[in-house]
Amino acid sequence: MAFGADLDGWSGQGGLTLVEKKKAQTFLGVSWGEMKLLLIAGVGFLMDAWDLFIINLIYSIILVAYYPKGTKNIDWGLEGGVLKAAANIGNIVGQVFFGFCGDMFGRSAVYGKELVIVIVAVILQISAPDSIGGHGITIWLAVFRFIMGIGIGGDYPMSASVVSDRAHIRNRGFLLSWIFSNQGWGNLTGALFGVIVIAGYRHYVDSGDLHKLSGAWRILQGLTLVPAFITIYFRLTLVESTRFTQARRLQDDPELVGKINSSNAAAAGSHSDSEEDEDVVKEKKLESTPPSIASDENQAVGLGFKSIGKPKNEFIEYFSEWKHFKNLFGCAACWFLVDITFYGINLNQSSILAAIGFTTGTTWGKLMKTATGNLIITAAGFLPGYFITMFTIDIIGRKKIQLLGFTMNALFLGILAGRFNHLKNQTGPFFVVFVFLQLFFNFGANATTFIVPAEVFPTRVRATAHGVCAACGKCGAILSSLLFAHLASKTKVGNEGVFWIFFGVSVLGIIVTWFFVPETMGYDADEVDRQELAAKNRQ
Repeated sequence: MAFGADLDGWSGQGGLTLVEKKKAQTFLGVSWGEMKLLLIAGVGFLMDAWDLFIINLIYSIILVAYYPKGTKNIDWGLEGGVLKAAANIGNIVGQVFFGFCGDMFGRSAVYGKELVIVIVAVILQISAPDSIGGHGITIWLAVFRFIMGIGIGGDYPMSASVVSDRAHIRNRGFLLSWIFSNQGWGNLTGALFGVIVIAGYRHYVDSGDLHKLSGAWRILQGLTLVPAFITIYFRLTLVESTRFTQARRLQDDPELVGKINSSNAAAAGSHSDSEEDEDVVKEKKLESTPPSIASDENQAVGLGFKSIGKPKNEFIEYFSEWKHFKNLFGCAACWFLVDITFYGINLNQSSILAAIGFTTGTTWGKLMKTATGNLIITAAGFLPGYFITMFTIDIIGRKKIQLLGFTMNALFLGILAGRFNHLKNQTGPFFVVFVFLQLFFNFGANATTFIVPAEVFPTRVRATAHGVCAACGKCGAILSSLLFAHLASKTKVGNEGVFWIFFGVSVLGIIVTWFFVPETMGYDADEVDRQELAAKNRQ
């Protein structure tokens, strides 16, 4: 059964006319159809963030449950860097592969498959036998976290494209930032359940039955299956969007561009003085089309593995032009830079808390303080940043928020770098600086680097381009997660040196954003793309 025809903000009226639907709005300024769309795509990001960031706490639990007392890192893979980076390595594969397939075969043909991979991988992770010991379990987890990462990576370009394809331009930034804010909710939920689960295991830890903690990390990882099973049916049966079906028709019959151009030229004279209420109907230029084109809107092909139209991907052709590649470079480079700092901080948050002496005390006390510290940072800084972005992005604009984020990150990373030895002995001031750092990650480049690639590229290449940009970001995350622990604990660089590196990365992000990232507020990439195609057709 097909699902989701009411989630699309656009109607094609059976041709290539793009008409913006008028929908009743809720108190948040979005329609009920948009609310359902946000839940379907957003729950995936909640689960994704939980999966990616819960490894922080799981890593600490594994060290206590399977390794000798006092062990600070596992005995292979760059002091745990490989285990922590495994999902991010898988992300790169998933982001590029699913992004390519999303443009090649259609969103509805691909959406939901990434969730199947995640579900299978999570089940296999929590099935790791205790008999293989700590070394074996960490290798087991690394392997299946890599596979899980492929599915999680696929969610980035697919959810971004699915929402952007259907969103009204006036509130598109709000919807995309809402989707991405579920990363914060996932982190918060994981941190909250971390506190609850660790509290439930206090008796076993205090009595010395540390091996019982084997169940704790399995619960924390396995709980991600709940939202996954709730969401999977709706993703697999989601109908295709109007924007994509129209883009595919133009790919299948490039001569339509000429017909559209001729129709618009004829219509221009008779309708030049008419005005429309843009809240009711919004018809773009270059979009009249002969009535002979059959409508293939509202198809759901996810369960049948059927392509929408003829499979085609025009990524190479589109980005062979410098004006298009420049945008791709800017988006990809900024995502790479922000993820160096964002994941370098968040995947090693437990190590940072230990470095400032916050996680001292008994074995159970250390675990509880790690869980509590993660919860405080998430609730006070991590999550609020997303909400500030949500309610300001369609007012301030994307580029300004990104510049602000990189600037404030540079400021607070500079404070941490210059005053770390002083701040590590003062838990309160350290938390204040760290919370503001997290705030401006998410009211800043961590959010906008996800949003801009979903808006600046036209529908026909959107998923692939978003996947490539996201994959570049994950390259930064992998680089940081592999090297952070090594540089901080095994070299003279130390924590201060690492923070200085992150400071320089943030300054570079300011420069790249200023010169290479466009403002996409109110921008319709499909309208511009059709104008360019029409211009080429006239030559």
